[in-house]
Amino acid sequence: MELLRRAKAAGVVQFALTDHDTTSGYLSVRHSSEAHDVGLISGVELSCRWATSTIHVVGLNFDADAPEMVAMVEQLTNARRERAKKIAARLAGVGINGALEGAKAMARDSQIGRPHFAAWMTESGAVESLTEAFDKYLGAGKIGDVKMFWPSLSDVVHAITGSGGVAILAHPLKYRLTGMKLRALINDFKSAGGGALEILNGRQPEADLKRLAQLADGCGLLRSVGSDFHRDFEYGPKLGVDVERLPGEGYVWDVLESSV
Repeated sequence: MELLRRAKAAGVVQFALTDHDTTSGYLSVRHSSEAHDVGLISGVELSCRWATSTIHVVGLNFDADAPEMVAMVEQLTNARRERAKKIAARLAGVGINGALEGAKAMARDSQIGRPHFAAWMTESGAVESLTEAFDKYLGAGKIGDVKMFWPSLSDVVHAITGSGGVAILAHPLKYRLTGMKLRALINDFKSAGGGALEILNGRQPEADLKRLAQLADGCGLLRSVGSDFHRDFEYGPKLGVDVERLPGEGYVWDVLESSV
């Protein structure tokens, strides 16, 4: 509820809570008065695989009770549990024991992921910082980087669209793909039923914003934006996005309606 109140105070008029691989946060607040105050829209950020990459697809304005979405969230919950066990086993192999229980304690009711392992490793003294945890153990190509359990890109997109929602390819530049591979990803995403491209994710260079806007237009996709707000820290993104600074037209909120 506190997050919804802060969104209202920040002037947000359409708000989606896009937790990773779970709709529990949205379900817990969707019928509250605060949800109406900020025009709450159902949201989720689903993990999937494309080629050898882990990709994130945001779903907006879907029926969270639809069988397709319920089944996908359950599949991803099980995948995260199995992934967490494998990460913990790999860490134990290099002498870092108790990681699974520690990460679970950090995650509490949220979906367990590498940031929870990193937080526990820092708190327990296994590493000195979150950065060290990822640089040495959890980042791309390190022993804790486990990708094999995610559903396919097309399955995730179908779960969103089959539940009446809009599928959005999240933070496309963060996958560090070549221009050719990024185009291939976007084409496969669109062919599966994807509807929008995220052109703004937190704080990013203006050149990236313009490049992605042109890419969305050229591929016939709507534009989407996200604050990427996770928690308060000095140089992190703030809650909400100032749409007045965004270029052009054709944004995803033009086709969305409040789902509360």
